[in-house]
Amino acid sequence: MIEAKDIVKRYGTLEVLRGVSVTIGDGEVVSIVGPSGAGKTTLLQIMGTLDSADGGHVLYDGIDVMGMKDRELARFRNRNIGFVFQFHQLLPEFTMLENVAIPALIAGMKRADAYERARQLLDYLKLSDRLDHKPSQLSGGECQRVSVARALVNSPKVILADEPSGSLDTRNKQELHRLFFDLRDEFKQTFVIVTHDETLAAQADRTLYMRDGVIVDDEHR
Repeated sequence: MIEAKDIVKRYGTLEVLRGVSVTIGDGEVVSIVGPSGAGKTTLLQIMGTLDSADGGHVLYDGIDVMGMKDRELARFRNRNIGFVFQFHQLLPEFTMLENVAIPALIAGMKRADAYERARQLLDYLKLSDRLDHKPSQLSGGECQRVSVARALVNSPKVILADEPSGSLDTRNKQELHRLFFDLRDEFKQTFVIVTHDETLAAQADRTLYMRDGVIVDDEHR
C-alpha cells in the first residue's frame, strides 16, 4: 500500500532522515515511536505529501507521488489521505458540520452530498447533537473526534495521525485509541500514528522505533 524508499531529509547541514525505508500494508495500524528529534513527524509529513524529501521515493499502490506536480499532488492528497493532528486544527469560524464537510467540498462533491456524508460520520462518532457548535464550544475530546470525521469524509485509503491523543486526558485518550481500531475494522483503512503514548503504540499491529533519523526496529504483533 505505502512504500517509502531511501527517504532523506535535510535542514541545512542537519540530516533529519538518513535513508529511511518502510512498507506498510493495507489495513495495518502502525505506530511510530522514538525520542524527540528522531524524525518521526518529518517521516509522517513526507509520507503524507505535506513535505518534500531531499532524496528517495514515496509510493502509494506503486504510484510515485513525489513525481507529481503541485496541483496533481494536492488532488491526490485530498482524495487518498486523511490527517489527524495533536491540536485538531479545526477552523474556529466554522461549525462542526462545516469543518467536516470542507474536504469533500474541495474534492468537488455536491454540497448536499458533502453535508450528508459529514452528518453520517458525526452520527457514527456520536456527535449528532453538536452539529451547529463551533470548536470553542466543544471539549478537547469532541474536537478530536470531529477531526477524525474530517479525515474520513473523503473515504481515504490512509489516515496519518501525529500525536493524536497528546493533548487529551486519560478518558478521552482511551476513547480515541479504541476509535482508531474500530474504524480500521469498520472501514478497512490503514493507520500510521506517530505517538509518545506507550499504550497506543503497544496496541498497534506494528511499531516502528526511530532514533537519529533511521528506523532501528520494526516490531510485528
